Amino acid sequence: MIVDESAHTPDLQPRLKHFFTLAGAKIRRLNERWDPAQGSPVFTVDGQYTARGWTEWTQGFQYGSQILQFDATGDEDFWALGRRNTLAHMAPHISHTGVHDHGFNNVSTYGNLRRLALEGRSKESADALDLYKLALQVSGAVQAARWTTIADGTGFIHSFNGPHSLFSDTIRSCRSLMLAHALGHVLMGEGDRKISLRDRAVKHIRNTARYNVYYGEGRDTYDVPGRVVHESIFNTADGQYRCPSTQQGYAPFSTWTRGLAWILLGAAEQLEFLDHLDDFEGREEFQRDLTRMATATADFYLANTCADGIPFWDTGAPGLALWPDYRDAPSQPDNAHEPVDSSAAAIAAQGLLRLGRLQGDAGAHYWQAGLGVAQTLFSAPYLSEDPAHEGLLLHSIYHRPNGWDHTPAGKTVPQGESSQWGDYHAMELAVYLKRVLEKGPYLTFFGALD
Repeated sequence: MIVDESAHTPDLQPRLKHFFTLAGAKIRRLNERWDPAQGSPVFTVDGQYTARGWTEWTQGFQYGSQILQFDATGDEDFWALGRRNTLAHMAPHISHTGVHDHGFNNVSTYGNLRRLALEGRSKESADALDLYKLALQVSGAVQAARWTTIADGTGFIHSFNGPHSLFSDTIRSCRSLMLAHALGHVLMGEGDRKISLRDRAVKHIRNTARYNVYYGEGRDTYDVPGRVVHESIFNTADGQYRCPSTQQGYAPFSTWTRGLAWILLGAAEQLEFLDHLDDFEGREEFQRDLTRMATATADFYLANTCADGIPFWDTGAPGLALWPDYRDAPSQPDNAHEPVDSSAAAIAAQGLLRLGRLQGDAGAHYWQAGLGVAQTLFSAPYLSEDPAHEGLLLHSIYHRPNGWDHTPAGKTVPQGESSQWGDYHAMELAVYLKRVLEKGPYLTFFGALD
């Protein structure tokens, strides 16, 4: 990526205003058309949102976007819409034992509603605040119960693939555990044993840093600093690490860029949260792991993405061998080689901004890079300006190996479509920047804890 060190946050103001104008109309339209009985909207085909049965991990993004639109505009219709949909449809996600996505679904809905109320942005009864708190507490405990113990006595929250599987995505769902811990909750185990949600989150995150992120230390032939593997596989009989793997990436020895983006943002958010955590044994080591993981993945992202900050879906995608200089030019979503993934960029941009802010002057390069990615995303060809297209962020990729992404007629690779996670993280990025511009309360997943 070519980072413009002279870019200024106020330069984004007109683009953010335009973005939220587009978002309001698209959010209303999707809500009016979509029947929740169909499942959750996942990605678009020919501009129309469709469901895709795999796991129910995107419904919270749909309703969370409604709440974020209120956050950005103050339009109470969107707050009422997001609140009503959360209360009507999100309860099963609180106690969903089969997924690793509680941070996505529940922090995006119940968490945003609670945060806005505590900021004084919305009027909620004490009972409603108690309901949101309870939902977040239970969600964190249910997420923490998906636990695999490994050979060294630590462990991880296993993915929906089963107890052998440590996913990179799950680091951002650790928000659910940390928030529930901060709200005074524990997981109760056999014999009334109290299990710390913070400790489980810390162990999971440290094992993500240990097994899913590479640091150029010779772990294998492809150990490049900052490279990320989507999944690590463990032998559940003896808890030993076995090998890298992937579900949505090209190969176990390449980097699926959305997996990298999840880790970059998840690590930066947890660094921000550390100041709000009570002291615990291993805190300094945890902070070092987070910092190392965040900076390594940020540096890898910047070195392996197009000049305008948009990555291809995987850095090892085979078509890139035909395009060796792709890093030196702006991204071209309409190409014949491989699809780009704007959703990875939306997630990574927020991670770069948060990491840059945390590091102050030393992190200015990351902050400027985050601004550059945002400038690209909030303009053509990535901003969806066609009112007939239900998506907000174009050129998002879901599952390239499975062939789930739509390829338009006459094209050779998927392009031009949107996803709920891409749209939500574009919304979250825009709200984050708007608050920075207006010197409002700094946007975090935990907000006011009291």
